[in-house]
Order: sequence, then C-alpha cells, then structure tokens
Amino acid sequence: MSARDTRDTRDTWGIRGARAACMALAMPLLGLVLGGCGIRATEVPTDFGPAPSRVPCALSGSDIGTQSSRGILVQVFLVCSSQLAPVDRTVRIGAGPAGTDRVRAGQALLDELSEPPSDAEKQANYTTTVPEDLTVAGPRDDDPADALRLSTAPAELTPYALAQIVCTFSDSEAASDDGTVTLGGPGPDASRRYECTEAVRTRPGTEPPPSTGVDRT
Repeated sequence: MSARDTRDTRDTWGIRGARAACMALAMPLLGLVLGGCGIRATEVPTDFGPAPSRVPCALSGSDIGTQSSRGILVQVFLVCSSQLAPVDRTVRIGAGPAGTDRVRAGQALLDELSEPPSDAEKQANYTTTVPEDLTVAGPRDDDPADALRLSTAPAELTPYALAQIVCTFSDSEAASDDGTVTLGGPGPDASRRYECTEAVRTRPGTEPPPSTGVDRT
C-alpha cells in the first residue's frame, strides 16, 4: 500500500470516527430537546393508570328489590351528578278520609324525599336537598281543590329542592289530573301550578319548574 493510500485510509476512518462521535453526542442532546418539547424520545409503552371512574347514578336490582318488599312502591327524584334521577322507594300511607288522599300521599313523598339516602344510594352518589321538617297541608278556601300548601313557600326552597318536589309529585296521587302540581306556601300568597319538564330534570339547579298563577275561588 502506498503512502497516499495509507493517508486516504486514515482520512476515511478519521471522518467516520468523527461522524460516530458526533452522533454519540447528538443523541443525548436530541433526547433533551425532544423532552423539552414535551415529546418522549422512546416508544416504550407507559402505564398511566386506570381511567377515571364514572358515577353510575343507578342502583342494582338487589337494592331495588329489597326496598320494594316493604310497602307501596313509589318513585322519587333525588339529585345525582347535578341532575334529577328517579329512585324507587316504598311508603306506607295510613287510612283516612277520601278528601285527604292527596295530602297524605304528598306528605309520604315528602318524608321519603327528606330521608337521607341509603348506603346503596350514597355509593351511587345520590343526594337530597329537601329539608327534613317540611310538611304539607290541604288547600285553603280560596285555593283550587287540588292545591297543596307547603310549610315553606316554594320560592324559599332551593332550586334543587323545588325541582325534586315538583317532579316527584307530578307522577303521583299528589298531582292534578293534567300532571301539574299546584303548590303554595304558609303565607297569603296565591298558589301556583308547576310543571316537571325534561329541562328541569336535567338542569334543576338553573332551570326552575315552569309555573303559572291560578285564580282564587
């Protein structure tokens, strides 16, 4: 091999060595740059843990079956994930004059609404906002015959509590024939007819039950 060939060979290996050294230095720097940009310099799978759990807002069949074996099955609306959700409950309504059926049904439903949720309901994230001491009475002389008077005026209840009461009453013996609920308070104000709508059930905190005034008799 000539001196020139030897020099060319050294130059070739020198260039290759320099390139290899540059690559060796460039890889860590590339990793730092990519890391600084929020990009991982590896394709190794990363375990980010389980996905966030979702609130079911539903009770199991066994929970419902246990409740329904102790009395008359009714449906009340509780609050779950900022919406109204129906829950099966059982009530016992005592005997009384036929004219008081609506009042007795209304009080039984109020008692259920104000009752703290069961353990199973709590686990499903159900809550209630209806006050425990709320009572209901029949109409006054100048009220419609289907009116119910609450011990707290409807306007003084929280939006969630009023929505719970209206939607629970609307599908029960406490409702009027057209499904509306006529409610008043303990004061002299006239009662009003309330309606449970889909908007109320899905947005009870911001969508009050639609209501209309009633004529005094």
